[in-house]
Amino acid sequence: MTIMKKMLGITGLALVSATLLAACSSKSSSDASSDKKELTFATVGTTAPFSYEESGKLTGYDIEVAKAVFKDSDKYKVTFKKTEWSSIFTGLDSGKYQLGGNNISYTKERSAKYLYSYPIGSTPSVLVVPKDSDITSYDDIAGHSTQVVQGTTTAAQLEKFNTENSSKPVDLNYTNENITQILTNLNDGKFDFKIFDAPTVNTIIKNQKLNNLKTIELKSDEQPFIYFILGQDQKDLQSFVNKRLKTLQKDGTLSDLAQKYLGGDYVPNAKELTIPSEK
Repeated sequence: MTIMKKMLGITGLALVSATLLAACSSKSSSDASSDKKELTFATVGTTAPFSYEESGKLTGYDIEVAKAVFKDSDKYKVTFKKTEWSSIFTGLDSGKYQLGGNNISYTKERSAKYLYSYPIGSTPSVLVVPKDSDITSYDDIAGHSTQVVQGTTTAAQLEKFNTENSSKPVDLNYTNENITQILTNLNDGKFDFKIFDAPTVNTIIKNQKLNNLKTIELKSDEQPFIYFILGQDQKDLQSFVNKRLKTLQKDGTLSDLAQKYLGGDYVPNAKELTIPSEK
C-alpha cells in the first residue's frame, strides 16, 4: 500500500509538472506573439491583379508579396485593410496605417511625404481604346475624352499634357470609379481612351469580356516600377521590408508571384532594387 501511494504521488507530481510546463509554454508563446509590433497594410482591394477579393479574402500581387515579406517575422504582425485610394495616403498621414500597396508608382510629390520601399514589380503602361478608334498612338489623344482618378500618376501626366497642349486639351473626367468600371465605360463608348498598366488592363479585359477594346503599347525611357509606400516615421520598417524584398527577388519568389498574378516576369533585377530617391 505504501509503495502504491508513493507511485501515485510521483504520478501526480509528474502531471502537475507537465501541466505547469504546458502553461508556461503557452504563456511564453502568447507573450512572444504579443511582443510583435502590429501593422496595418492599406490597399484598395478592387484592382485586380494587384489587390482584390477572392472568396471574401484579399489577394493579388501586392498582397501576396506583402504576405511573403512578413512571413515568419518575429518582429511584425500585419493586418490588411481595404479602403479607398485617397484614404491610403490620409491614413498614412494620420498614423492609422503604417504601409500600403496598390499598384503605387513613384512621384516626386509623394516622396516628399512618404517613404518608399524597393520596387516590387514593373507595370508598363498601355493606351486602351475601342477597336474602331482613330487613336493609334499617344500623339492622337488631344481633343479626346478619358476618365481619371484625382492624385494618380495618369491624372498628373494628362494634366501636364493639357498644359502643353492648351489649344486642344484632353477632356478629363474626374471620377472615383475603379478601373474595372472605367474600362467598362470605355467599352460602352462613353469615353475615348484610358491609360493604365498592362497587367491590370489585360486581366480586366479578359475577365470582364470587354471585347470592344484593344491596347497600344506606350514606350518609356524608364522602367515603370511599383512600390510599397510607408509613413515618414517608419524607417525601421522600411529597412526590414527592403531586406526581405532583396531576399524574395534573389530566391525567385517575386518572379513566381509575378507570373501567377501579373501574367509575366514583371520584376526588378538585383541592380534595380533601390529606393527611388537613391537613383
